[in-house]
Amino acid sequence: MAMREQRVADTFVELADTLVAGFDAVEFLHTLTERCVELLDADTAGLLLADERGSLRLVAASTGQTQLLELFQLQEEEGPCLECYHSGQVVTLPDVSQVAGRWPRFSAMATELGFAGVHAIPMQLRTQIIGTLNLFRMHPNGLDETDAKLGKALVDVATIGLLSERAVRHQEMVTEQLQTALNSRVTIEQAKGVLAERNSVDPDQAFTAMRRHARSHNRRLGEVAGEIIAGTVNITDALAEARSGNPNRP
Repeated sequence: MAMREQRVADTFVELADTLVAGFDAVEFLHTLTERCVELLDADTAGLLLADERGSLRLVAASTGQTQLLELFQLQEEEGPCLECYHSGQVVTLPDVSQVAGRWPRFSAMATELGFAGVHAIPMQLRTQIIGTLNLFRMHPNGLDETDAKLGKALVDVATIGLLSERAVRHQEMVTEQLQTALNSRVTIEQAKGVLAERNSVDPDQAFTAMRRHARSHNRRLGEVAGEIIAGTVNITDALAEARSGNPNRP
């Protein structure tokens, strides 16, 4: 089996394994964005998840620029990712400059941040939509048909995993799990800022270090973030690795 085919197969297994003991929804959703960037012709990815009121909130973003654009869409209430969520349909923008008349603020911000194309995929099971996975490209033209289908399949498997039969039977479990992911994101963002300020690193390096420490110590990302804010955990080694950009660590 070719290396890419093996990586695709491994990713499907990884995304399907959601009901293990100690399942961490935040880590799971970050993994989804990472795998999409790794396997598809996309430069970055972001993930928006609906809270208990049905309002979209940012849960995962592979870069700081992606985070800014996703938050901008939510603030301005315009853009392809919101349309994807409300329509339940894949939204593809091969060239963001072509939608300046429809979404002028989004088009301007995307261009300013260096993005040229967007491919938004709904996280949907039957009639239930829980969010969107959004792929961003630095160059015009959309994903080819093969990548578009693979991206949809990855999102579908992840969605089914989150809304598995066990969770469907106990809807309160789904609500609690997703709400925990959303609440943890706020703590994680605060911890990124604390690490960046205290250690003279950029926010992306701070987040990478936080994830490395959580993984190497078998801890939940949100728990580690809370301890960073409280100043009760030392992640010096992970910060050093993040600064060096060591590709051999998770």
